[in-house]
Amino acid sequence: MSTDPLLARALELREELVALRRDIHRHPELSFEERRTGETGRAWLEELGLLVENRIAGTYGVLATLDSGRAGPTLILRGDMDALPITEQTGAAYSSSQAGVMHACGHDAHTTCLLGAARLLAERREELRGRIKFVLQPGEELPPGGAKVLIEQGGILEGVDAALALHVHAGIPVGRMGFRPGVMLANSDRFTVRIKGVGGHAARPHLAVDAVAVAVQVYQSLQYLVSRENNPLHPFVITVGALQAGTAANVIPGEATLLGSVRSLDAAVREALPERLERVVSGVCHAARAEYSFEFTQGYPSLVNDEPFTERAMASVRALLGGEAAFLLPAPEMGGEDFAFFAQQVPATMFRLGVGNETRGIVHPVHSARFDLDEDALPLGAAALARIAMDYVNGAD
Repeated sequence: MSTDPLLARALELREELVALRRDIHRHPELSFEERRTGETGRAWLEELGLLVENRIAGTYGVLATLDSGRAGPTLILRGDMDALPITEQTGAAYSSSQAGVMHACGHDAHTTCLLGAARLLAERREELRGRIKFVLQPGEELPPGGAKVLIEQGGILEGVDAALALHVHAGIPVGRMGFRPGVMLANSDRFTVRIKGVGGHAARPHLAVDAVAVAVQVYQSLQYLVSRENNPLHPFVITVGALQAGTAANVIPGEATLLGSVRSLDAAVREALPERLERVVSGVCHAARAEYSFEFTQGYPSLVNDEPFTERAMASVRALLGGEAAFLLPAPEMGGEDFAFFAQQVPATMFRLGVGNETRGIVHPVHSARFDLDEDALPLGAAALARIAMDYVNGAD
């Protein structure tokens, strides 16, 4: 085991970090409603003697600054706070107390690791140069996202030289962390299709234009874009997550709505998608004698990690936990992340914190009602953030 004093201190804080994470987990809050979580973070950061601002840009965002008083760069660490509209099915003693709301993406752990890192760094402020900022961000799960709001309206990146974040991953065992220089995550956009047909009696389909039947054809035809019209070397994914229509078994619905998302890695593919999607919708609806409306909303850009900063971060984690702890992720993933807005403005990197444990059954992915994490990862995540930050502001190679 490493003798790094940051890691040793983080391990001493394990039970405190576990208690903090469980408290946040029991009280999840949806995007832009994170009042309690923000207050918990504010109190923790103020207790460390940091300069703390809350209600950033009219949200529940919190920004704290650790200023060493010595010349050096400024690094911002980001932890997101919001939960998802999912009913928890883990059966854990610390399960959500809020009906239909759950920390199914691990943001409770992100907040905990960030606050743990703040504690570690504040305790060693005499060894630091420059400034380290800690931001608790609202609304990562709800485009246009809290990052965009805090950057554009809250000015949180003014004077900042680099940005750092982590994200849990149940497919990576606890004790390991994945890094990827360059493109890591996809562009993530959304669309809405509203189909207007002619409602009628289930016994007389010839007198109606069945909006459900048209919606099903639209769904199937959209997948044709992925399988046969797109270059497979530049992938994208279309998901229809909701189809809303109808009120009774014997009534042909006259209206149907499809809610979907589309994810891509290539900027040119992303730019062409609105026209391509609507062309399919228009053709199907015209053939079926239905009317439609189509809305496409750009969400998060692709997350592109800065290569030199990512390599430095990997070196810091290897020094902290050993050479096998940090590894290169083999390929980008099609998930989206509003930390990408940070990466558009300053050199930034996000790494994957392993939280999986097969022997304990902790294998379910994020956004699952059964998602949980091995809490041994909490002090490791806090120590990794702190070590990367300390090495960065002090200029370690």
